Amino acid sequence: MSSLPIYLWTVPTFHCNGWCLIWALAAFGGTNVCLRHVSAKEILENISLYKVTYMGGAPTVLNMIVNSSPRDQKPLPHKVKIMTGGSPPPPQILSRMEELGFGVNHLYGLTETYGPGTYCLWKPEWDSLPPDERFTLKARQEVQHLCLEEVDVRDSATMEKVPADGVTMGEVMFRGNTVMSGYLKDVKATEEAFRGGWFHTGDLAVKHPDGYIDVKDRLKDIIISGGENISTVEVERALYRHPAVFEAAVVARPDNHWGQTPYAFVKLEGGI
Repeated sequence: MSSLPIYLWTVPTFHCNGWCLIWALAAFGGTNVCLRHVSAKEILENISLYKVTYMGGAPTVLNMIVNSSPRDQKPLPHKVKIMTGGSPPPPQILSRMEELGFGVNHLYGLTETYGPGTYCLWKPEWDSLPPDERFTLKARQEVQHLCLEEVDVRDSATMEKVPADGVTMGEVMFRGNTVMSGYLKDVKATEEAFRGGWFHTGDLAVKHPDGYIDVKDRLKDIIISGGENISTVEVERALYRHPAVFEAAVVARPDNHWGQTPYAFVKLEGGI
C-alpha cells in the first residue's frame, strides 16, 4: 500500500476485530471512505468523487460492480486496487473487473487467522498467458502473512502433507502468532479446531508444484458422487463461463444411485 491511500469500505471497519486495515490506514496517513449503502452505484460514484485508490469486497461485491447498469459505470480516474476474499472469484468476473479498470488481488483467511492469511503473489511471466489461464491463477494463494508460522494443505485424518500435484485435495491448515487461541467458553470446539497442533480451517484445497494453493470448497460442501469428490466451486466456475449467467450456486442433492449429485441454482442476466 502506498502512502496517503484513499480506501473505500464495503465491509464494517470492525471486520476481523478491526485489525485488517483500519490501523494500517492510520499508519499510512490514509483516508477512509465509508458507505451507508453498498451498491454498485454508490461504490462507483464514491470512487470518482474521492479518487479512491484501494478498496475491498467479497466476490459478491465484484459481481455487483460487473453487472451494474451501464449508466452507473463511470471511467475510473486511475486503476483502483481491490482486495477480495471469501470464495475464489470466477475468472470471468476477474476478467470483467480488469476491463473496468480494477486490479484485483485475491486474499484468503478467516476471522480465526486474523483475517487475510495468504495472498496471490503475481508472477510477471503470467502476464503473457491467455486470459482464462491468467484469471484462474489470480484465485490461487502463495505468500503467507508475516506473523504466520506456516500454511499448509494436509490430510485431515492422518495430518500428512498432500502431494503438491494440483490434484490431491486436503484441508488448509494454519499455525502461527496471528491464529486465535481458541473459541470463547467452548473448549470442545477449540480442541477439535486445533487437532494435531494445527488450526483446521474446514476448507479443501490442492497444492500445486510451485507451492501455490487453490481453494476448492468447504469441507462440508464438497459433493461426493459415486465415490468421487466434486468441487462446487469448479462447477460454479464452469457455469459462469456462459454469458447468460448472472449468478450461480451449486449444492449437493441426495441421489439414490450416486449418493449425491450436483444441483445448480442459476440466476440469468435480466433477473430470470
